[in-house]
Amino acid sequence: MRFVFVHQNCPGQYLHYIRELLRRNRHEVFFITGANANEIPGLRKLSYLPSMGSTPGIQINAVEFESAMIRAQAAYGMAVKLSDLGMRPDVVIGHNGWGEMLHIADVWPDVPRIGYFEFFYHTHGLDVDFDPEFPMATEARARIRVKNAVNLLGLEACTVGQTPTEFQRSTYPAWARDKIRLIPEGAPMDACHPDTTAVFRLPGTRRSWQTSGPRRLVTFVARNLEPYRGVHIMLRALPALLAARPDLDVVMVGGDGVSYGALPPGGGSWKDVFLAELGDRVDTGRVFFPGQIEYRDYVKLLQVSAAHVYLTYPFVASWSLREAMATGCAIVASDTAPVREFIIHGENGLLVPFLEPGALVGAILAVLGDPKLSNRLRNGALAYAKAKLDGAYHISAMDSLVREITGQEPK
Repeated sequence: MRFVFVHQNCPGQYLHYIRELLRRNRHEVFFITGANANEIPGLRKLSYLPSMGSTPGIQINAVEFESAMIRAQAAYGMAVKLSDLGMRPDVVIGHNGWGEMLHIADVWPDVPRIGYFEFFYHTHGLDVDFDPEFPMATEARARIRVKNAVNLLGLEACTVGQTPTEFQRSTYPAWARDKIRLIPEGAPMDACHPDTTAVFRLPGTRRSWQTSGPRRLVTFVARNLEPYRGVHIMLRALPALLAARPDLDVVMVGGDGVSYGALPPGGGSWKDVFLAELGDRVDTGRVFFPGQIEYRDYVKLLQVSAAHVYLTYPFVASWSLREAMATGCAIVASDTAPVREFIIHGENGLLVPFLEPGALVGAILAVLGDPKLSNRLRNGALAYAKAKLDGAYHISAMDSLVREITGQEPK
């Protein structure tokens, strides 16, 4: 078969499926993507360059939509070049959120198209207005509503959609859900697995931790340390946590930018905003912020973790939650809808109210102080990962969807 994938940042959500298709050595696999995307051996990457930038002074609610249209036109141009060379794919698979999929049907109208639908924004009830510390201004709600413009266009432009969790599918209007299939995403279990001999070395320092060492390590990971992922809750828990356990250190991995939500009003990073609030109540000799680290170091961090904290608004669940489960971490997580799809309280993790730092402290201390509880949670997380997060299930589900809409056998 001939596959065309579309995502501004290759490979996006498609890394494991692409690798499997290439391993089978019987398919042609192309990828239409932006200029700075990653290289994968055997993948035919086709990078587009937008013909224009955003319009200076454009109405603020139209900025994101215009950017999507610019990407859509650039991806369309690359698809036209392929078509002019006589290339017709058997299926096109791409992320709907960035706009690039919107004009593909105009190039190959008879080719089945699978769109990735990540999240349908709401003006209240999910991530917006969930956290009373960050209320949504009335005039900003129009911007949230307009964010769904590409979502809605994409629902019409694709043959069928995919999304990785029931929570994410539930965010879409009822009339759209039948078109969006559940294709679970897993974790790379060849890389993410328990290792009692692992040693995590803090990059650029001589500090290190291991499971049998004298110092216990609490871990926290996010792409960026921001309120959507509970950085303020975690930081506010630190004074009581450190005071209760003198043998404890904390490593918080993540950048100082913003992936979701707004920047701090005064600029800088959210981490610095909340550290300033806490002042000298946080022992900076026991709390470490290495930024974003190499993947191999990240896995070792999970492997030596005594308790791993995962917090999120009612939003898309991070890959790091799946990876922590596959690594067999003792997880303390927020009692929010996307997390409850993975964590059963007391079986494979502990759930705490997102907005309560005190509850977070109590749950972490319970894990650290009770080896039987810790082992039960670790074993439960690992069992869940083996049963539901093995990459083979994701690949099988993708194969089934491709087979259904093309009538061809991708295996």
